[in-house]
Amino acid sequence: MGIFSRTRDIIAANFNDLLDKADDPAKMIRMIILEMEETLVEVRASAARTIADQKEMHRHTVKLDRLQADWGEKAQLALSKGREDLARAALVEKKKAADMADQLKSEITVLDDALRAYEVDIEKLQTRLREARSRQTAIAARLESAENRVKLRTLLASERVDEAMARFDQLERRVDYAEGRADALNLAEHSKPSLADEIAALAGADKIDAELEEMKRQLGQPGTAANKDA
Repeated sequence: MGIFSRTRDIIAANFNDLLDKADDPAKMIRMIILEMEETLVEVRASAARTIADQKEMHRHTVKLDRLQADWGEKAQLALSKGREDLARAALVEKKKAADMADQLKSEITVLDDALRAYEVDIEKLQTRLREARSRQTAIAARLESAENRVKLRTLLASERVDEAMARFDQLERRVDYAEGRADALNLAEHSKPSLADEIAALAGADKIDAELEEMKRQLGQPGTAANKDA
């Protein structure tokens, strides 16, 4: 037995309740969509049969209208020839054709009402089917997200992740050591003066000595050279 017993059950169904009560919501929504699609096919097939019946009835009413006209002409002909008995018989046949035509037209009216009901049901079924498919997409997305979270947590809890992080730590320590060596070489280069720096320092010392001797001379103090002569 299916989830739904008839079209009205599908139209009035509460998907939330059905999915909440289901052990497997994804499976349940697939079953709902399948049954709705099958029901929609059945309703359309019934509508197609109704349309076919309606067209056939229309053809019969056209034939009956022609038959009424034909019996009417025959009644007039018989009456013109003085055969009232034949005219009366022809009018009886005309009335039979008219009664049959009226019956068919009444049935066609019933079929018109049925077709309008089918149109309404088909539209509602299509709306519910779109809603169900939308829910299926949402459920599939939620299920995929949940599975991905489970995979991620399982991965984070595994030893392989710890080993990978340990390798990253080792690599960072190697990078730190290499950068430290580079910084140390840079410090060594700055602490040892170059040849040009040493020569420039000598020239600077001579200039300072000359300036110092000039200041002593101006103050009347003996210079370095005088002290040596004494």
